[in-house]
Amino acid sequence: MLLTVTYRGTPATDLGFLLHKHPERVQSFPLAYGTAHVFYPEATEERCTAALLLEMDPVGLVRGRRDHGKDGFVLDAYVNDRPVVASSFLSVALSRVFGTAMSGRCESRPDLVTEPLDLEAKVTAVACRGGNGERRIRALFEPLGYEVTVYASPLDERFPDWGSSPYHTLVLHGRVRLKELLSHLYVLLPVLDDEKHYWVGEDELMKLLRHGEEWLKEHPEREWIIRRYLKHQRKLAHAALELINADEQEPDTDSEAEESGEERMEKPMSLNRQRLTAVADALAASGARRVLDLGCGEGKLLRLLVRNRQFTEIVGMDVSASTLEIARERLEKDRHAGFGERVRLLHGSLLYPDSRLKGFDAAALVEVIEHIEPERLSHLEEAVFGRLRPGVLVVTTPNREYNALFGMDEGKMRHPDHRFEWTRAQFEAWARGVAERNGYDVSFAPVGPVDETAGSPTQMAVFRLAQTDGEEGDA
Repeated sequence: MLLTVTYRGTPATDLGFLLHKHPERVQSFPLAYGTAHVFYPEATEERCTAALLLEMDPVGLVRGRRDHGKDGFVLDAYVNDRPVVASSFLSVALSRVFGTAMSGRCESRPDLVTEPLDLEAKVTAVACRGGNGERRIRALFEPLGYEVTVYASPLDERFPDWGSSPYHTLVLHGRVRLKELLSHLYVLLPVLDDEKHYWVGEDELMKLLRHGEEWLKEHPEREWIIRRYLKHQRKLAHAALELINADEQEPDTDSEAEESGEERMEKPMSLNRQRLTAVADALAASGARRVLDLGCGEGKLLRLLVRNRQFTEIVGMDVSASTLEIARERLEKDRHAGFGERVRLLHGSLLYPDSRLKGFDAAALVEVIEHIEPERLSHLEEAVFGRLRPGVLVVTTPNREYNALFGMDEGKMRHPDHRFEWTRAQFEAWARGVAERNGYDVSFAPVGPVDETAGSPTQMAVFRLAQTDGEEGDA
């Protein structure tokens, strides 16, 4: 299988800087299923073409497999289109060979990374089965701004009446960033092929969101893309759609530049600072060293936790990629953080089990649960308490009884994105039920000034895994 990328510019050989592959050399990269070769068929000041040739080992593809011939055709595993069709094998090769370019890094020419370039990509043997192949190909790439040319391949050139095969040559032309072009190909070629040569799980979902972050949510075929990329696994596809939708609707509840009504009400009593301090103190008192902030927002709790050297690993996760980017920028500027060493950020949803979050000593859910529909709290319970099972879990949420002291009308909530706000009795009933069902002990503490009748503005529950619990949740 062959992919070529052509840049028309001055000097066009700058393409070599972006791809981190010198135009005057041929480079080869061994892969588990063959070898990827990178070379430049042309490299002039006006036009430069880089080629990625993937040389497959057909026998190596099936060596060690036990399922060949399972459908009754003994040679099926050996006689197929896998060595030639543009598929997940090509996507893996793209990531392996052009990974730095796909991530948008180029230290020698950083100006080129963000600049739209006159680029053309040509891919041979693009598969799209089931008829209407050209229409499907256009529906995927034209909304991304490309001029799309598709050449259908006949089933047999000697017999034109037999019609076209499911294989096409694809040419894309547009003014785009190289990072965008490579990410589009990385995701969409396996979508057209509708196959994956490896196991598809939660990691694949996160790869899709990472590579499709800048374009997938606006794509008119996004549901079709998600379904096929995740190999028709309904649970993963539903999770991906929910993450994308949540990212679109996520309110900027943690913005220091523009305060919400909730923040304005709480500001005179420094409630947010008291809340974060109370959570940080509870995590420290637990003796935890590896901690999670689930629903970390713009990273205010993270920036407080990094100042305590007791915590050797601190991970923040949030459903909003844009909010995580703000957290990243602030943490990178924080000399205490050691970003990338002690502190990491993850994009994901706490409503679904995530193996990346396993094995932590403690976790925090700070003003998070009230943003979730009540009927979906059982998903949070299963994912966090049932599967992750941190030794200590600290949860805070507003106390509805205190709202009257903020001058709020009956039934009004502190933030428009809150799905509910509980009284102390309601919160304690929920927390005790969760603790009993999942083998935790739970205690409660007020946060903020305590009114004799209304209680405190924030209520906090600290869950501790019971000493008799010996279970480990599944990833």
